[in-house]
Amino acid sequence: MPLELVLLPSDTQLKSVDLNHVIKLLEESNSSSLEGQLKILKKVVKRFENGLPLKDLEQIFEILNLCAEKINEQQAFTEPMCELLILCGLPFQKKKLSDEVNYSRTVSKSIAQLGYLMRVPSSQVRIQICKCIVNFYNVEPPKKPLSGYQLTSANYKIQMAELGGLAETLVLSLALVENQLPEKLWVLKALQYLSSSGVNCKLMLKAQAASRLCVHLNDADPSGQLVFRSSEILWKLLENTSKEEVVNQLSSLECVHALKEVFVHLFMNSFRNYDRQLRNDLLVIATLVAENLAAPMIESGFTKQLIVLATFSEVKIPNPLVKGLKLTYSYEDFELKKLLFNVIGVLSKDPCAVQLLSENDVMPALLYYVKPNQKPGFHDWSAAQYEELQLHAIAILASVAPLLLDKYLSCQANTLLLVFLEWCIGQDPFFGQGNSFHGTGGRGSKLAQMRYSLRVLRSVVSLCDDAVNLNLCDQGAISQLLDILKYAANKSKEKEDAILLEIQADILFILSTLCENDLHRKELFGYEGVDILILFMQMDPNKLFSGLGHSRLLLSALDCLWSCVIGCYIAEDSFLEKQGIFLLLDLLALKQKNLCNIILGILVEFCDNPKTTSHISTWRGEKDQTAANLLIQLWRQEELELGVRRDQYGRIVDMKRPIVSSLQKEQEVIPMPANCPSFAIIEISENIRAKLYLLLCKLGFENLPGLSAKDFVTLAIIRRYLDFKIGEVWIELCAEIKEEFRPVTSDEEALKVISEVTEDVGGMVVALQTEMLESQQYQELREEEKAYTKIHTIHKQREMVNKSWENFLTRTSNYEALKKAKRLQEKSIEASRSKSKSQNVAVHSTDIKGLGTTIGSGHLVTVESTPSQLVGGPLADTDLAVRKLSVHGGALKKIKRVKMLDSFKKNSISVK
Repeated sequence: MPLELVLLPSDTQLKSVDLNHVIKLLEESNSSSLEGQLKILKKVVKRFENGLPLKDLEQIFEILNLCAEKINEQQAFTEPMCELLILCGLPFQKKKLSDEVNYSRTVSKSIAQLGYLMRVPSSQVRIQICKCIVNFYNVEPPKKPLSGYQLTSANYKIQMAELGGLAETLVLSLALVENQLPEKLWVLKALQYLSSSGVNCKLMLKAQAASRLCVHLNDADPSGQLVFRSSEILWKLLENTSKEEVVNQLSSLECVHALKEVFVHLFMNSFRNYDRQLRNDLLVIATLVAENLAAPMIESGFTKQLIVLATFSEVKIPNPLVKGLKLTYSYEDFELKKLLFNVIGVLSKDPCAVQLLSENDVMPALLYYVKPNQKPGFHDWSAAQYEELQLHAIAILASVAPLLLDKYLSCQANTLLLVFLEWCIGQDPFFGQGNSFHGTGGRGSKLAQMRYSLRVLRSVVSLCDDAVNLNLCDQGAISQLLDILKYAANKSKEKEDAILLEIQADILFILSTLCENDLHRKELFGYEGVDILILFMQMDPNKLFSGLGHSRLLLSALDCLWSCVIGCYIAEDSFLEKQGIFLLLDLLALKQKNLCNIILGILVEFCDNPKTTSHISTWRGEKDQTAANLLIQLWRQEELELGVRRDQYGRIVDMKRPIVSSLQKEQEVIPMPANCPSFAIIEISENIRAKLYLLLCKLGFENLPGLSAKDFVTLAIIRRYLDFKIGEVWIELCAEIKEEFRPVTSDEEALKVISEVTEDVGGMVVALQTEMLESQQYQELREEEKAYTKIHTIHKQREMVNKSWENFLTRTSNYEALKKAKRLQEKSIEASRSKSKSQNVAVHSTDIKGLGTTIGSGHLVTVESTPSQLVGGPLADTDLAVRKLSVHGGALKKIKRVKMLDSFKKNSISVK
């Protein structure tokens, strides 16, 4: 088609530009059409100056690709291509709301082409591509969109760039602009914007963005943008992707060397806050790289330089790197100092760096801060800054000191720490700021300094080096630590917090390590230490679940008891006198899994003292529980957790392997060397049954109080624990022998006999258990019979009482019955008389004349009836009446006449 038919001059005709025809025209290689091609491109730009419609986007990018191919031959296509790229930076336009979803695949592929267009060997085009990408994030929308169109959503282009993988292709394009600084800076700027998305960061990391950026950090750049933008992108990669993968990419020798050079340059030449902040950011990245032991930090010389820069302020090092160098007291340099301390802690984890730490006087530099806080001078750190540096240095010392014991001793670190701890509990006025990570919980006190100093001692003492521990004890550390422990315990009474509990637990650990296996040190621990341990064991059990650290403190106290008291008879007797065994059994009765094992071990060791068993036997828990009953309950609980088979009454089920756990049954037979313990032996140390057996052996299996029949059934198993365990070992031995080779006949018979012995013992125990249960059942039946007999007797007695009452009522209401009862009474009386009559014996009549009672007379009859003042008493008219008595009132008083008052009438007299 002739060019004149396509290029129409009027606006109306301009709207009808056929993009397909433009593409065909650009595909022509005829040089005579160059001018027409450029004109048609300008018309296309004019047509879409307010934005590209989504439906035309694919064709627009096809035009861009054709222009990119022609630039190699004709530089004239550079300008129209840049103009089209400017249009790509504007918001796209849509006709329908659904266009964004419908065209998403086309748009994502089109935007991805921007990265591939970086192949164009034109600085202007490459920079415009980067500007186009930057405009995705901060472009202003056109004032007048196309007629009938509306703008796409603000984040639409960003989402399509993520979907198309633009970030990955842009990273790969860095190889094309290595030697063109302006283009490289624009690419970095575009990547900086793209790295705000986690999706883009993953795409960039896939293209090895971290290593590509780090390698060129030290490239020449007068503007300083290269380091700034690269470090910013590296930070975004660390935040939004896998830190390990980023560090792995940065761990090459080239990357570490480039990182070292640029950091040292900034360290020596940082005069602006901007440069100092950038220097600190790079140091954080270097610290992360140093955490990777595979990174060549030592080989590149970076490790040594970091150590020198970290310690030059505290010690004088003859190194030209730091000659004349001095840190200011700005906030950025304060942060740098903390970061350098932190990197020493990281480097200390690399065994290869220990020699460098020793040679460059790291130990004296850190010990410089182990001294009482003094008021800082005018040109020094502020009080809060110095305290933070001090705590940070002491915290790092806890990691470094165990690696440099020779330096630790030569610098008299033990003495410095003990003097510092003495200051911590002293009365010197000091108010901690407590406004840093290491100062947590230490505001207004010296607790933070005490906490980290004790951490240093704990880390050093835990090595069990004789020279260090002896040096510590020779300076009175045990007595001083006990004083600090009492100080912290008193503080805890005022207000308990995690810091105080940690301090106490650390001191107990240090004392345990120092006193273990040394009788003289245990004697120094003595009565004072026992009193403190008793205090800890009287802790409220509910606090164990508070989350502050009471559980750790209690375990530390028990460990200290085991190491500092057991084996020293003076301390043991003091502990027994203060009812320490009772406290241990009280804790054991809580049945806490993490406490039972260590408490049982302590009790077993204590039983070597002959006074201990009587204390254990005397103890009574809740509901009068005895120690034997508690131990047997723990045995049953342990077997339940181990999955040992028992019937409903607690008897043995498996005669051959009576105490085997479910895990042991699942283990296959594996032939092992003779010096390797079998599973049956290892199992002893993995549960508490062996300790329970030993304790009950110490107490004796006879005459144990407070046991039920069920307890005796379990006790029969415990008593044979050692026999059963030996049987398990023989069974394993037989299985291993048969697995490796076939034994001879005599050995096979011997093994058979041995296995039968174990089974026979199991059968004997089952028979004994059955006998116990039958005896218990018989006893229960007897007790039940006694209970029923008692109930029957009570019912019979009630029936007799009821029958007697009915007879009484019958006699009082029926005269004939009364006479019959009287005759029976007289007959009974007569029958009770002696048959042989004596001549001089007086016979008394059983009748009382004038007596009107209807019941048989007894030894004492109390009658409450009409008042005696009115009728003269019930016996007034009888022959028994006493005419002259000195006692007034009562039934024996006889009144000759009774004066009746008018106010009384017969029917008004009340009878009780």
